Amino acid sequence: MTALSFAASPADRVRTSLVSVGAWVRGLRGWRRVLFAFGAGAVSALAFAPFDVFPALLVATGTLVLLVDGAVERTLPGTAGGTPAVPGRIRSAALAGWAFGFGQFLAGLYWVGYAFTVDASAHAWQIPFVAMLLPGYLAFFPALACAVTAWFWRPGSSRIFLFAAAYAIGEWLRGTLLTGFPWNLAAYGWGALPGIMQSAAVVGAYGLTLLTILFGAALAEFAGTSPRARRLPLVLTALFALLWAGGETRLALVHPGTVPGVRLRLVQPDVPQAEKYLPQFVSRNWDRLIDLSQAPARQKPTIIIWPEAAPPFLITRSPEALDQIAALTPGSRVLMTGSPRVVATPDDGFHYFNSLFIFSHGGQLTGIYDKFHLVPFGEYLPLPGLLHALGLSKLVNMPDGFREGPGPRTLRIPGAPPVGPLICYEIIFPGAVVGSERPGWIVNVTDDSWFGPSTGPWQHLLMARMRAIEEGLPVARDANTGISAVIDPLGRVSASLSLGRMGFLDSALPRALPGTVFARSGNTGFVLLLMFCLLCIVATGETAKKREPEESV
Repeated sequence: MTALSFAASPADRVRTSLVSVGAWVRGLRGWRRVLFAFGAGAVSALAFAPFDVFPALLVATGTLVLLVDGAVERTLPGTAGGTPAVPGRIRSAALAGWAFGFGQFLAGLYWVGYAFTVDASAHAWQIPFVAMLLPGYLAFFPALACAVTAWFWRPGSSRIFLFAAAYAIGEWLRGTLLTGFPWNLAAYGWGALPGIMQSAAVVGAYGLTLLTILFGAALAEFAGTSPRARRLPLVLTALFALLWAGGETRLALVHPGTVPGVRLRLVQPDVPQAEKYLPQFVSRNWDRLIDLSQAPARQKPTIIIWPEAAPPFLITRSPEALDQIAALTPGSRVLMTGSPRVVATPDDGFHYFNSLFIFSHGGQLTGIYDKFHLVPFGEYLPLPGLLHALGLSKLVNMPDGFREGPGPRTLRIPGAPPVGPLICYEIIFPGAVVGSERPGWIVNVTDDSWFGPSTGPWQHLLMARMRAIEEGLPVARDANTGISAVIDPLGRVSASLSLGRMGFLDSALPRALPGTVFARSGNTGFVLLLMFCLLCIVATGETAKKREPEESV
């Protein structure tokens, strides 16, 4: 009677159900495996802003490990696979990984298509290609991780560490190769738990990505039959509980305060991208910037910030506009604005830059920053000869596209700490947002109106928060249509303007923290975690070999 009661206990029934589900997932074949992997990837995108359902990413990652297990197990000696063991398992696992990645990126990056509707007559036809090609390309990185896992697969926990390391390296490659696109890294699945995000101050977004993938992959062990294997997900659950508790303690105890005498005004004009440069709207758009900047306030702003490409014309070529800027900047008041700039070349040509201008002392131009991380297909066209022949063009209507700036810089401004400017998606690159001289804060000007009322601006904001945590620097994020925000160096949003709202945001400037571990050592923590995974792969692999004879007996 006692044994019967124990067998029927709720915990035992849950374990039995998980084992059954795991066996079913591992047993999927052909198009069912691919479709299930695609669905798991699409569900995993719910972990990212603005949904912030972090269990979706963890469970989906564990599911992908089970799919790789199934791809391997059907080609092991003594099983009916019908294909050579190693090539067969690699192809099957890679296809599952690609389908998973395609589902995640298709669901998480659908908003990219909005940019091609701004000038629909010229670009709308490209939407199906972009919707398929970008997620399809990005999906090759999880496919590579799954292929590597299948190639070196061993039973037991060794494969979990192998999968996590391979996937994390793939994410780093995705953020680096061909200018990189590290959007929606696994680390950004923790938006609902700012305490866990604090660990990025030590290991950065890539380090937190590795730990997150390791946690999710380990959940696959709950669907196995070995009680010993279930220790790993329990240990990782405890680890993340400690990370969360430590992060929450940091948030409760650290209050950096504000910089005396500095008042920011972030202007959010909310100009639709399709109306920004139309002749009938140019005066309205400019007047909106001026009026919002001059609106009365209890405390006058000392620094006014306009978003990326805010003026609807080349600002330095309009004397009237420069006169109005001079009126906006009496004494030591500063205006920062994004705006294209043009430079004449010796051969009577022109080079264009996506720039940020700093005006002070009655309109004097005291600083210029040129964007260095340009958006492919948006601000320049890779392989222009080939792609022009195919009828493809960039979104920004600039001859020959924009030119690159020299890289991150720190600029001096009167009456405030030195500032590190970043334009648009430059802020999404971990470890690449600060130059050789550490600034006292970051200003990120952007124009997310390209992405419409989608999830894109929310995801962009979360990545700005992560950069603040990594670097220990406050971020002033000014977006044309939102979401504009002032972020403290722990990633907390101290003030914000919602998406699709015209207005301005007045705020103090939070103080910077001393340089974080990540700010001082970069991705060293990520590398150390990879080395730890390698040691665990070796150790658990040797343990699995010793147990194999016992299990066969």
